[in-house]
Amino acid sequence: MTNANKRSVPTLFSEKSDIYSHQVRIVLAEKGVAYEIENITPDVISEDLMEVNPRGTIPTLVDRDLVLSNARIIMEYLDERFPHPPLMPVYPVLRAQCRLNMHRIQNDWFTLIDIIDKDPTTEKAKKLLNQLREEILSLGPVFADTQYFLSDDFSLVDCYIAPLLWKMHTLGVEFTGAGSKAIKSYMTRVFKRDSFTQSIGGSAPKHLMDEKE
Repeated sequence: MTNANKRSVPTLFSEKSDIYSHQVRIVLAEKGVAYEIENITPDVISEDLMEVNPRGTIPTLVDRDLVLSNARIIMEYLDERFPHPPLMPVYPVLRAQCRLNMHRIQNDWFTLIDIIDKDPTTEKAKKLLNQLREEILSLGPVFADTQYFLSDDFSLVDCYIAPLLWKMHTLGVEFTGAGSKAIKSYMTRVFKRDSFTQSIGGSAPKHLMDEKE
């Protein structure tokens, strides 16, 4: 049994630039959960991680005897395990809509960012990154309608989208033209949340709205 199993607080095995680990870190910060983090170096075998999760995948959460290694499952588990503040609606229909939105974001956008993230310098990655940018820009009116994505309350859906937009930001993507104002306003609002700044271990940019539209 590793030290992770013996700890009285959850332990997250996470990689700093991994977009899925980032999702979970935001949820943990939103919940105000006391937890320990084991930062994994890419391409380096971690014996502690391999002992609790022989597949060696991240993120991996250890909570006493429970080991979870899928970001979506971890996020929903944390929302139920630590119910305040709730990150999913109370009503079954709205919860189902949230899950459907996360499923669509995963299928439509994360499949692209997964390819891009392997090597952002390739022509294929640049083309896909521009495609992703255009798809998000087309949803400018959706971002403008509510305080957060499809809701006036911060939810697990935002915990999906925020790391994606942050990754694009770090890759130098700028949202300009039609739809960009609402998207940059959303980014500024989310990136300034305490949970987000905690999730990246520092301060978020403060002048996104100053970029050329």
